[in-house]
Amino acid sequence: MKEMIVVGVSDAPVATRVVEWAITRAAERSQRVELVSVVGGAIGTLGEGGPLADATAAARAFLEEFVQRHAERGVDVSVRVEAGSPVERLVAASEDASLLVIGSDYQGGSSPSVRGFHGVRITAAAHCPVVVVPDFDLADRRGIVVGVDGSEISESALRFAAAEADRRGEPLTAVSVWTPLTAPGYGLVGYSQPYIDNMQTATEEILAIALAGLSTDYPDLTIVPVVESGFPSRVLDELAAAARLCVVGSRGRGAIRRLLLGSISQEVIAHPATVTAVVR
Repeated sequence: MKEMIVVGVSDAPVATRVVEWAITRAAERSQRVELVSVVGGAIGTLGEGGPLADATAAARAFLEEFVQRHAERGVDVSVRVEAGSPVERLVAASEDASLLVIGSDYQGGSSPSVRGFHGVRITAAAHCPVVVVPDFDLADRRGIVVGVDGSEISESALRFAAAEADRRGEPLTAVSVWTPLTAPGYGLVGYSQPYIDNMQTATEEILAIALAGLSTDYPDLTIVPVVESGFPSRVLDELAAAARLCVVGSRGRGAIRRLLLGSISQEVIAHPATVTAVVR
């Protein structure tokens, strides 16, 4: 069961991209796919049975269209329709999955993400890594970007990202970010050079330790280390803008605590610059 990719499928336009991404990955890794739709709003009220049955049948037919569309891909695809809270049902489905794939209606630029809150809730509670697919074309993208902060969770994210990059034969950009001290009313308009140098050096050391041994496990992998100052989500977004995939940990507990905290992963998936995996 752990080799199954569970895909949350809604009626949003991004659903086509979500299913395509999941089935492509499954075909490359010989995995199964389960397409899951959730009929929301069911509370068991009197007379609900008829509309619920109709909605369930429509949702199943919707999923079956995707199965037929990808029938020649050689992937074992099943469908499931449930009633209840989409967040709760998809989180429950993630217990038997190696990966949960969901969509974001974010279309790039300054466009709003109306359903972004649901994605954050699902990602926060899921029992497996979650991939969030945005609603714009990524055909010309290349490379994998991963956030690293020295914590155990970011180590898992790094391993996930390295395996993806090695399998695809693409470069891995490993990013650590340090954020200068900030405080309302502090009034500091500049930072001393020793402070900047020490923060940069400390962060470089954390990244170097995290990357140690990776070349042994993946001798053909091109690794590009990047250490910058700024806001982690902004730096990751900028680098991910040309990448095929961005990988972050669900939260960080390392020495550079402001990278990959829950708030950072939430910021990244709220407006994903590319397909984004959140690893726990």
